[in-house]
Amino acid sequence: MYRPNRSAIDDPSLLRHAMSEIGFGALVTPHGEGIGITHLPWIVREAEGRTVLEGHVARANGHWRLAGMQSVVIFQGPQAYVSPSFYPSKAEHGKVVPTWAYITVHAHGVFEAFNGGEELHAHLTALTDLHEVGRAEPWAVSDAPVPYLAALKRGIVGLRFVPTRVEGKWKVNQHRSAEDRRGTYEGLMGAGEQGVDLAQALASFPETE
Repeated sequence: MYRPNRSAIDDPSLLRHAMSEIGFGALVTPHGEGIGITHLPWIVREAEGRTVLEGHVARANGHWRLAGMQSVVIFQGPQAYVSPSFYPSKAEHGKVVPTWAYITVHAHGVFEAFNGGEELHAHLTALTDLHEVGRAEPWAVSDAPVPYLAALKRGIVGLRFVPTRVEGKWKVNQHRSAEDRRGTYEGLMGAGEQGVDLAQALASFPETE
């Protein structure tokens, strides 16, 4: 991934946090007949110092048969348009153009498939609990009839992905002057929820001249 202008993020803890917060990524696997692409939710965790991603696909989705092949999971985070009007430097020299701010994480490696009943049950329970927490009446896997769940589990295959390399890119104008950074921050703060997330990411970078 092209990562100029101090945009590279390689801290494992920060990347795990970003992937977990985004929660949804595209599994991309080149193969002899083309490129397999599947969009799915992931559980992101740390195990023995390594990042582990877990998801599942429909058994009818042949992507799981590509287990063991080099792949990448792409997590696309918040993104927003950046107007030249955000920059104080526009009034000084006018040498500014629009750009796009975004956060993305790429996890490279291979995945394995699993379909054991207990493993799938643990995976589905963890995924459900992750997204139901905080609800007034959270739904649990145990709320569904056992025969119904058994039938559904026969129709899916679990995926476990242990990346060998994870790289992130935070493109939030952190390379610009202090004045233009402040203008970008203020502009993004008014650009909706994703803009606020990007503004906060920009604020985390130390200012340099």
